[in-house]
Amino acid sequence: MGDTSRLCSVWLGSETGILKGVSLSRKQAFNFCNTSHLSRDQEVRALCWGDPAESELLVGSVDGTVKTFSTEKGSFTETRRCGDPADGCFTGLAVLSGSTLVSCVECGTLRVWREDSSEPVKELSAGKNVCRMRQSPVHPHKVATGGKENGLKIWDLENPEKPVFTAKNLRDDWLDLRRPHWVRDMAFIPGTDKVVTCTGYHQVHIFDPSSPQRRPVLEVEYGEYPLTALSLTASGDTVVVGNTHGQIALLDLRKGLVRGCLKGLVGGVRGLQCHPSQPVVASCGLDRFLRIHSLEDRKLQHKVYLKSRLNCLLFSSRDLEEPAGESGAQEVKEEEEGDEVWDSMERVEEKPKRKTTEEEEEPQKKKGKKKKKN
Repeated sequence: MGDTSRLCSVWLGSETGILKGVSLSRKQAFNFCNTSHLSRDQEVRALCWGDPAESELLVGSVDGTVKTFSTEKGSFTETRRCGDPADGCFTGLAVLSGSTLVSCVECGTLRVWREDSSEPVKELSAGKNVCRMRQSPVHPHKVATGGKENGLKIWDLENPEKPVFTAKNLRDDWLDLRRPHWVRDMAFIPGTDKVVTCTGYHQVHIFDPSSPQRRPVLEVEYGEYPLTALSLTASGDTVVVGNTHGQIALLDLRKGLVRGCLKGLVGGVRGLQCHPSQPVVASCGLDRFLRIHSLEDRKLQHKVYLKSRLNCLLFSSRDLEEPAGESGAQEVKEEEEGDEVWDSMERVEEKPKRKTTEEEEEPQKKKGKKKKKN
């Protein structure tokens, strides 16, 4: 399995607990799991790289365990418990220097784990109903959290006593009624201190911790349905957002305008990620497909059916190694199991239907009429 895992450029976690790897250059998809112990308790909810070389993949499951998958060996090498199922599912995983693990669950408990310890070295509460935790790519010791009626908070894990930034409630609407907030996903804008968030009320907000204003410095609305995921492009001036109805849009963060939409999705979007070096974005969700769209012409480049509902995805930083000379959407089929069984089955051919007496009489009547006319 080590040879196949090294080919994969996209990794996905499914509801059935299977880690799936996709090789776009070979047009193949592979399952990495222990099929004898599959259960809903092993549903994959979070993925992150365990080291900068991307030789290890950390997989967070619903049962509170974090498994280490070796992309070199193609197998799981370690399992450690980093939470209680009663606390909720993982909303984010991150790795600090020295193989230190950061985990966050739905109840709001954020923990820091050392590799040689079974107990967390740091623990803090980020509030209830946390939907997502994200790590800053520039400052790994900073993380952001947010959820339902739980505004954006930015934490410095070196001084975790209180958040370094706490977003303020939105201004009341024109009827002086309170506006609810529901942070579903967020990302740190590269080169700045700003953070972009998407909400369950189809809003995109930009917060600037360096300014005295704790409310959003930019607010954009897209569509009518809850936004579930977002990802920033490599340039950082465009954000890709997806909602519960399978709609994906590119928003310009400088002007707050919709630059275009990506088509082809059917079910709700659960995972989005832009490639770190190539102008493509990957999406997955309830329709069981992985789709790769171009950010330049917004056309579908790859489409992969993976049999299970998908929760999250992760790009590798290397090139996708697309074969040259092919254009248009390329559909990738997962390795089918049990083809030999279908080939060995006896083929049943459908017999042609016998004409009824009424259908046989009609042509005879027509012949009789022609003879009378003659």
